[in-house]
Amino acid sequence: MAYWLLKSEPDTYSWNDLELEKVGTWDGVRNHSAKLNLKSMRCGDFAFFYHSVSEKAVVGLVEIIEEAFPDPTAGEGQPWVAVRVKPVVRLNRTVTLQELKADPSMAGLMLLSHTRLSVMPLSKAHFDAIFALAQRPDS
Repeated sequence: MAYWLLKSEPDTYSWNDLELEKVGTWDGVRNHSAKLNLKSMRCGDFAFFYHSVSEKAVVGLVEIIEEAFPDPTAGEGQPWVAVRVKPVVRLNRTVTLQELKADPSMAGLMLLSHTRLSVMPLSKAHFDAIFALAQRPDS
């Protein structure tokens, strides 16, 4: 099993949208590194859903339920892929980018160094630490 982080602008596709759909297609990714990450995903992998731009926070957890297939939003013959995801849980509380930056256990987290990458792997340690932050009571 592998762990991931998926970024989306909430005005384009939000956690609420995914919850309403019950199953979502993670498409529209147009970065080669992100595409390779999508191709590496396997059914049963977990990914945090991150709202970028305005909110800048981890908001939920999804499961990969269908591995990479041709992106339906790409033109014919284009190399882009999509995966299918389903919501697992809305986090007890969001984990903000500011919190992640302030937490020493997040050293090496790609989200902090590859700010434009929309699909990225997470180590098990980072996955567990982010989930633990989401379980803390609001301060």
